[in-house]
Amino acid sequence: MLVRLRNIILHVLGASFFALSCASQSLMAQSYPNRPINLVAPYSAGGDSDFSGRNLAAVATKYVNQPLIVQNIVGASGTIGSLKVRNAPPDGYMLLISRVGSQAIVPALDSKTPYKWSDFTFISLLDLNPMVCVVKSDSPYKNIKDLIQAIRSDPGKLNYATAGPGTSQHLSVEIMLNAANLPSSAATMIPYKSGGESSAALLGNQVDFVCNTMTTLAGQIKGGSMRGLMVSTPDRLKDYPEIPSSRELGLSQFEQATGWSGLFGPPGMPQEVVDKWTETLKKVAQDPSWEAGNKSAGAIPAIRSPSETELFVRQQVQLYEKLGTSLGLRK
Repeated sequence: MLVRLRNIILHVLGASFFALSCASQSLMAQSYPNRPINLVAPYSAGGDSDFSGRNLAAVATKYVNQPLIVQNIVGASGTIGSLKVRNAPPDGYMLLISRVGSQAIVPALDSKTPYKWSDFTFISLLDLNPMVCVVKSDSPYKNIKDLIQAIRSDPGKLNYATAGPGTSQHLSVEIMLNAANLPSSAATMIPYKSGGESSAALLGNQVDFVCNTMTTLAGQIKGGSMRGLMVSTPDRLKDYPEIPSSRELGLSQFEQATGWSGLFGPPGMPQEVVDKWTETLKKVAQDPSWEAGNKSAGAIPAIRSPSETELFVRQQVQLYEKLGTSLGLRK
């Protein structure tokens, strides 16, 4: 009898605690946000995640009525910053500016990544960063056909710079070569420590070409130091009408090579907090300042629903798992 009574009391107490916990989370969500929100950019200042975070912060602050503070927490191909958010309290006050590298490529290629691609609360995509293949402005290769013909004619002679094996710069070239029915060995990869160093290598005549995000290379293209040969979009970009799209060049497979940023949270975020961000981002998407910020950096606004974002990331992971397997990069 005493045992039964004890079990009844424990059950009632447990149910009460659960109800109080749910009520507490609901109240927290209703008052969210009531203090500054940290946006973790897992790559260095000046990079794509840094741009996306600061562009979002500049516009969304007026809609959430709280400061949005971008923190660059870098290292290990973006996994250090990503892991910090994955392990943060799910209260919506620390969010991740996710990137294709840290959220799709690294988990797809390295089984020792300290998180799975799905270990986050998906809030939205933010922007797409088309990949663009470039040469130095005085290069003899005037268009992508010239470059591919040179690669085909003398396999292994031409080289390209990347921020390392398995990065988006490397894999985008692999996709380009595959689209042109060329093996990986047709062009030689020269790894550097960062995308900035790879750009400097091209300008210093150390390599023949580079493929990187338009966000990263927009300044050099606009400034005339680099010539764009192909962009990974179905149509030409309005601000770069001189650069042909991969589709019109018959290399539509290159459209898969797209950089992107998103807004993710720790696992288990209350639905009310996610909903508040969904409503906020609908306003951001209509804000002229958001459009202008993306335009200035050659990025394409891409705000989507949480479910659409999760599906997009899943497809990206599957793409890089398949590509990594074919190239022997998975470990």
